[in-house]
Amino acid sequence: MNDEQLLRYARHILLDELGIEGQEKLLASHALVVGAGGLGSPAALYLATAGVGEITLADDDSVELSNLQRQILHTTASVGRPKAESGRDLLAAFNPQVRAHARVERLQGQALSDAVAQADVVLDCTDNFATRHAINRACVQHRKPLVSGAAIRFDGQVSVYDLRDGRAPCYHCLFPEADDVEAVNCATTGVFAPLVGIIGSMQAAEALKLLAGVGESLSGRLLWLDARTMQWRSVNVLRDPECAVCGRRPVAAGETVSEY
Repeated sequence: MNDEQLLRYARHILLDELGIEGQEKLLASHALVVGAGGLGSPAALYLATAGVGEITLADDDSVELSNLQRQILHTTASVGRPKAESGRDLLAAFNPQVRAHARVERLQGQALSDAVAQADVVLDCTDNFATRHAINRACVQHRKPLVSGAAIRFDGQVSVYDLRDGRAPCYHCLFPEADDVEAVNCATTGVFAPLVGIIGSMQAAEALKLLAGVGESLSGRLLWLDARTMQWRSVNVLRDPECAVCGRRPVAAGETVSEY
């Protein structure tokens, strides 16, 4: 690290668990953030300010006035611009040393697989089950850690699916894909603005811990937040050996898979 980086990241370097070595790992890392809305905004901002060296921001939507109540990557001047480009520009303004890339597209198929393969960690900041399951399948395929968040009304949840660990569950283990799942989004039901900030910030925290190799991740646990009472609930999640997505995932020598 150069002198400017030592100063910029000084408060990280002071942490015994992180230090210079951990900060250098962040600088050498690549995070893929899928979704530049309510969750992706705080998540991407904290990744950038914390010094993740490369961030790819993917979103096919454009900024609308109704987004500004909670999507802090975008300003009034951004209305009408692609969210990925608006977000990229703000990340660069906060930390010009970060290599921020904008992908103005809905990642799917081979493009999604390739993007996941190139990343060290993937943050699912989307708002629909079809995309969530597609991201999960790609992370299982490439054994990439997935940090998943969701927020609607006053309810939020966050978890980590660390597909590098043969014992860890995937998103499908907890939320099996189904054709009859009713689509629910904040455009029709509303969302408490600070809730997405809380959940998105936690996604960033989990991603940074994974990249730096510090602390204990949420892998195998799901946190639920009721923002009306600010009560957290933690639920243990086990891998489903019969999971249609990750059930055939190889388990390394010495690892065991627990059943429900």
